[in-house]
Amino acid sequence: MTTLLTNVGLEFAQGFLTALGLGLLMGLERERRTTSRAGLRTFGLTALLGAVCALLASHFDAPWLIGAGLLAVAAMMIASYSVRPDPNDPGTTSVVALLLAFGFGAMAWYDEFRSQAVMLAIVSTVLLYFKAQLKRLTSKLTERDIISILQFAVLSLVILPILPDQGFGPYQAINPYQVWWMVVLISGVSLAGYGALRVAGQRHGAPLLGVLGGLVSSTATTLVYARHSRETPTLNRLALVVILTANLVVLVRLSTLTAVVQPGLLRDLLPQMLGGALAGLVVAVLMWRHMGRQDDLPELELRNPTEIRTALTFGAIYAVVLFLSAWLADIAGSRGLYLVALASGLTDVDAITLSSLRLYSLDRVTAHQAVTAVGLAVLANLGFKLAVVTVVAGRQLAQRVALGFSAVAIGGLGGWWLGTASWIAG
Repeated sequence: MTTLLTNVGLEFAQGFLTALGLGLLMGLERERRTTSRAGLRTFGLTALLGAVCALLASHFDAPWLIGAGLLAVAAMMIASYSVRPDPNDPGTTSVVALLLAFGFGAMAWYDEFRSQAVMLAIVSTVLLYFKAQLKRLTSKLTERDIISILQFAVLSLVILPILPDQGFGPYQAINPYQVWWMVVLISGVSLAGYGALRVAGQRHGAPLLGVLGGLVSSTATTLVYARHSRETPTLNRLALVVILTANLVVLVRLSTLTAVVQPGLLRDLLPQMLGGALAGLVVAVLMWRHMGRQDDLPELELRNPTEIRTALTFGAIYAVVLFLSAWLADIAGSRGLYLVALASGLTDVDAITLSSLRLYSLDRVTAHQAVTAVGLAVLANLGFKLAVVTVVAGRQLAQRVALGFSAVAIGGLGGWWLGTASWIAG
């Protein structure tokens, strides 16, 4: 009996203390704002009221008590702002925040919802705190940016859920849901880089431009800065740092995609990705240190990465590469897969990487074959971009880019060799 009472007391205390803590957390942020009618005590008490209502609802089997408490809090706040209106603070945010505090307090009473209540309360407090920053951010958004966000929402929340999750065609290689999930994944990564580029702009120098450009499109970044170098020869070193950094980000990007799509293969892929990235990073840092200050950085304008046409194009490329990889791997073994990797890697390294990961998950290729295919695609992609730089910018920049790309290739090959040696030893 004593143990039972102790357990009940602990559960009782935990529910109410969690509710009080969440209310005080949100109230702390509201207390800082002099125009807010609800502060630290009001939010703490409201969260406790939510827990009390949840307790009574559980005890009397009357879930309507929670809804009644929520309506009472809403009526109280609306009446407060109606009696004493404040043109500087219409109270909408505080009313919604207080209702959330009540809801989180009610959730905190139930053990199965307690962790979710804590997470949601923290997220809500963050949104309340960063009001000014979010306002500045939204003021920077252009119509094109809003369209990009809406298009990504269509790709991920409208199209993806309605696609069938099953294999079609020869080898059952084409799974519409999986194909479009890769489209959403690539578009999301690219959109994140695009958004960061729009927010950060050109203020933080060449390395940041290279990182953000590599997230959106390393090929487009290489082409844009090769063109800038041709038009303004004094930008040669700047273009070199941006181009090299953007292509180092590709290695990080591929590792991240592997961690998301096929985490079991990450350990095998990481040596060559890490080797190439470290070797290239040494060259990039040396070039950046000798570059000197660049106050006037040229704009890096990139296309919206979530356009429906762009998404459909990538989806089609991925599906074709996936089918060709499965087909050629079946009739020609690893040599067929490697041939597709070299060919497709010239223009898009994401598609062959995701295709190799997919084939590995279907047990159609081994880990060694998948990792080798990705490495060949990266080498082919570097060769293609070096050719682009040579044609667009000329020999002077191409020679410097070739030095950086060679370091990436040698480092990647060294990592691949170490991985191969460990496979043989295993």
